[in-house]
Amino acid sequence: MSEETIIKLRNVSKCFKRYNHPGDRLKEIILPGKNLAAEFWALRDINLELTKGHTLGIVGRNGSGKSTLLQIIVGTLTPTNGEVEVKGRISALLELGSGFNPEFTGRQNVFFNGQLLGLKTEEIAKRFDDIASFADIGDFMEQPVKTYSSGMFVRLGFAVATSVDPDVLVVDEALSVGDEAFQRKCFARIQTIQEKGGTILFVSHAASSVVQLCDTAILLDHGELLMSHQPKYVVSKYQKLIYASPDKVEGIRQEIRNLKTVEEPSITNGSNAKANELDGKHELKQEDDETESLAQRRLKIELDEIYDPEMTPSNTIIYPSRGAKIIDPRITTPTGQIVNHLVGRKEYIYTYSVYFSRSTEKVRFGMLIKTISGFELAGTSFHSVWQDIKYIEAGSTVNVQFKFKCMLNQGVYFLNAGVTGLVDEELTYLARCIDVAMFRVQPCPESFGTAVVDLLVEPCLNVQKDVIHKETLIDRV
Repeated sequence: MSEETIIKLRNVSKCFKRYNHPGDRLKEIILPGKNLAAEFWALRDINLELTKGHTLGIVGRNGSGKSTLLQIIVGTLTPTNGEVEVKGRISALLELGSGFNPEFTGRQNVFFNGQLLGLKTEEIAKRFDDIASFADIGDFMEQPVKTYSSGMFVRLGFAVATSVDPDVLVVDEALSVGDEAFQRKCFARIQTIQEKGGTILFVSHAASSVVQLCDTAILLDHGELLMSHQPKYVVSKYQKLIYASPDKVEGIRQEIRNLKTVEEPSITNGSNAKANELDGKHELKQEDDETESLAQRRLKIELDEIYDPEMTPSNTIIYPSRGAKIIDPRITTPTGQIVNHLVGRKEYIYTYSVYFSRSTEKVRFGMLIKTISGFELAGTSFHSVWQDIKYIEAGSTVNVQFKFKCMLNQGVYFLNAGVTGLVDEELTYLARCIDVAMFRVQPCPESFGTAVVDLLVEPCLNVQKDVIHKETLIDRV
């Protein structure tokens, strides 16, 4: 059975006119046939086809045409040439605050935007509490949005855009604003839309997010669609392009064009690489001030090994109990101190208690660590299949501990917890908590690592002075 095509672009181009003087535009109107404008082609001959249920990542340098492409798909811009077909309800989060009237309150803008997205007033009223809860901006909901911070804009905009059960969701760099807890909340909402069969267009300069979330990606440059392929492959070419010296850019562009002769996966057949690969651009870890001694740096990091009660997830999901309840999940040091600011390469214990309201057989306990975008980094089950706890009596409470060494680099991470057992002769979750706790990893002074996982890399340099001297002489000649 062929998949349903939900977005199709045929030879789409967009030209903008640029005038040297404001009066030139008027002269063109008065003098038909006289062209006083310079043409700027933001897009040229874009052909794109996306089927229902897939997530497409769009990458490219600033000015490559990404936002123009999204606006044409959404319908806020019309193409100069070509045809655009979009099926179903489309919801977009484009420029910061787009679609909001700055004089209206947050509440008024929710109803205004909801109507633009095709909802009736009664439908918006039913969803308003959920929208307000997701945005979590408190009393500012009753204030004019012109008083909002950029984070508040995104919170409310994302809450409205994703509340209408869109067939197509368009997100343009919006998730770069906001704290880690809210970003995780947004990524969880995106994953829910994916699970429901929604189609997503995702623009981001964060390469790892594109790789994790998207089935397929395209690379735009100077308005040209250079390639479409698996996200990891596209991101690698994108990075090669943005880091190239100016004199080599055109050669790399041509090299990428030539790759079209290689068999590439169709956008309609996405490879779902997001669950298997993690790659992308990562900034080099900044070193501490050289004047500080190692002991001083260690002391400073030790002070960061604390518990912050305000650091809690805003998207925790607790599944209905089927005979068990997970209580007080937390991370402690080996001495029992509760912490959520960890130090890389040190040992910790992830622990929680489980109360059993019914007698259960073949019980297992599990944990999982995820990134902000929901990428599953590491997890385990307390007992393997052949080492189940045979029987736990009703009224029992079990304390579960997972001892681990924090081999993660600096960043914020989220925790899951789960308990499985037999219910009506079927192995199922007795209790499950998603994003039940979060923690921040502080940098380890001895680590040279970048990205997510600390591989205990120990760089070693062997400088050969004679070789360097000879190369220098050759350069001088």
